[in-house]
Amino acid sequence: MYRCHACKNVLDTQKRPGRREECPYCRSDLHCCLNCGLYDPGASKQCREPVAEPVKTKDRANFCDYFVFREASISAADGASKARQTLDDLFRK
Repeated sequence: MYRCHACKNVLDTQKRPGRREECPYCRSDLHCCLNCGLYDPGASKQCREPVAEPVKTKDRANFCDYFVFREASISAADGASKARQTLDDLFRK
């Protein structure tokens, strides 16, 4: 399961996003450093991949071949929120 870095919404995709792909909720670029599992603000060039080219704008789409979509962790609060939303949707109909 993947989550957008900008709006934090869970995305319904299991594939690597293309360079021009955007979040369906906030229109932020998905193939960017802030969504990458190798992004590390404390690392050199802010990336754990030593041979990756430096990227200036971490929140914009780039051509990095080492991009790996960061796995989203589900917290108890997220699960409760999702369950509550499902129930609300059920009773609105």
